[in-house]
Amino acid sequence: AKGPAGVHARPPGAHDPAVRVGFTATKRIGGAVERNRAKRRMREAARAVLPLHGLPGHDYVFIARGGMTTRPWDRLLDDVKSALVRLAADRPASHI
Repeated sequence: AKGPAGVHARPPGAHDPAVRVGFTATKRIGGAVERNRAKRRMREAARAVLPLHGLPGHDYVFIARGGMTTRPWDRLLDDVKSALVRLAADRPASHI
């Protein structure tokens, strides 16, 4: 089952170890206040989880889904962590 945070990753194009992150929330999430709250929560979750589970040099896009603003914080962190672990497992060994 997918949680309220979708995460997409792009492998590195060059040998830059920097991790770049973007956040998006569509109008399906709600009005501007709801979308901004969803993005703030995703930013904080990324700060907490990316240093532990992100891959160097990758670009990540976090996409808010329904329930992002009401999801309990611990469950949201677990959702983001599982998404990052799943993405890392899907990557070829040469990119890790």
